[in-house]
Amino acid sequence: MCDRVISFALKLTVVVAFLLSISAAAQTPVKITVANSTADEFKVKAQLERLLKTYDLSKWIATSTIAIDEKTGIPHSHPVLTLNTRHIKDDELLISTFVHENMHWFVIREDGKIEAAVKEFRTMFPKVPVGGAEGGRDENSTYIHVAVCYLEYRALRELMGELKAKQIIEFWATDHYTWIYKTVLERPRDIGNIMFKHNLVPADPKKPAK
Repeated sequence: MCDRVISFALKLTVVVAFLLSISAAAQTPVKITVANSTADEFKVKAQLERLLKTYDLSKWIATSTIAIDEKTGIPHSHPVLTLNTRHIKDDELLISTFVHENMHWFVIREDGKIEAAVKEFRTMFPKVPVGGAEGGRDENSTYIHVAVCYLEYRALRELMGELKAKQIIEFWATDHYTWIYKTVLERPRDIGNIMFKHNLVPADPKKPAK
């Protein structure tokens, strides 16, 4: 009986390893560079490389060039997606930030679609905060972030489950873009309807297009 259990466990280990290797192979190739070659930057680089092997993020990767720069106060998407070392001890927040910046690339390359969605967001939310901790740098930025933060939340739900995704977004709702993240949590269905209407939700690259 013990031999059977051991044999089954070994087979299960092989299967899991195989599936993980498939997931890793399916990822969009990502080149990660460090800006200052510091110890923390190399740690975050290794951390992100590990997470890319652990989670199937292929659906949520829209740019293949990533920089780690500990001198960057705020992560940003352009001209090169740049992350800082703030989340060196928090895998989940690093994934969330990585997805967020990728989704800026995604919505921008969907020519015309984000503008159509923003037009509907303006009707849904006629008055939005600008600047400070609540909103984007201007009105348009706030509306675009409604789309980006919704996609970030959606990605986290798919990757980690509803409970963990909600906890992460609730944290962001006390940290930055506070009105935007709170709104995403309060009205995900309404925002999602607009996003799907304008084909602004990434498709799974492993599934054939319909």
